[in-house]
Amino acid sequence: MADTGASGPYPLAEPGLWVERVGSRAFPANTPALFLDRDGTINVDTGYPDDPTKMVLRDGIVPVIAAANRGNIPVVIVSNQSGIARGYFGWKEFAAVNGRVLELLADDNAFVDMVLACAYHEAGSGPLAIADHPMRKPNPGMLLEAQQRLGLDLKRSLIVGDKPADMQAGQRAGLPRGWLVDGVGSKQPGFGVLPLRNLDELDGLVGAIEALGSRLS
Repeated sequence: MADTGASGPYPLAEPGLWVERVGSRAFPANTPALFLDRDGTINVDTGYPDDPTKMVLRDGIVPVIAAANRGNIPVVIVSNQSGIARGYFGWKEFAAVNGRVLELLADDNAFVDMVLACAYHEAGSGPLAIADHPMRKPNPGMLLEAQQRLGLDLKRSLIVGDKPADMQAGQRAGLPRGWLVDGVGSKQPGFGVLPLRNLDELDGLVGAIEALGSRLS
C-alpha cells in the first residue's frame, strides 16, 4: 500500500507529492529547465513499474540529458504515478525504481537535478483519491513547483514526454515547446509540439537544448 504521510523516509511535500532535489548543482535565477516525463520517455515503460531490475533506458535519451548537463540547464523529472494511488505499489517501490533509473543515467554520465512525482488519482483511496489534482499532468502543478524551488524561467523551458498530457502540462505552465515521443507534431496557441520518432528529430532536440545552453554562457 502507498505511504500516505508527508513525513517519514521519503521526500514527500504532501501525501501524494514527491519532491526530491538530486545532487548539489547550483543554477542562476531565471534559468530555463529541461522537463522530462519518466516512464516511456527516459525508461522503457513497463506499465506501473515497481521492479527496479526491469528498468531499461530508452534509446537516445542519454544524449538529451547530457546536452542539458553540459549547458548547465536543470533537468527535472515530472512523473504521474497513479499506481501508488491505486495501491499497486507504494513510495518504497517508487524510490527503488527511480533510484535505478537515475543510476542507469549516471552510468552514462547523465544527471537529473530534481524529481517530482504525483500519486493523486480519482481511482485512489484515502488522501490520494483526488480527481484532477493540480499536481497531476495535464495540470502544470509539478512544473510550477519546480519553478518555485529552483527559480526557473518557464517561458524558455522545454518538455519531453510520451503522452499528450505532458504537452498540455507544458503549455499550461507557459513553456514554448515540447517534444512528443513517438508522436506527431502540432501547433497550439503559444505552444509548439514537435515529434520525437527518429535520429533526425532527436538531433533537433539536442540542438535546441545546446542552443538554449549557449545563450546562458
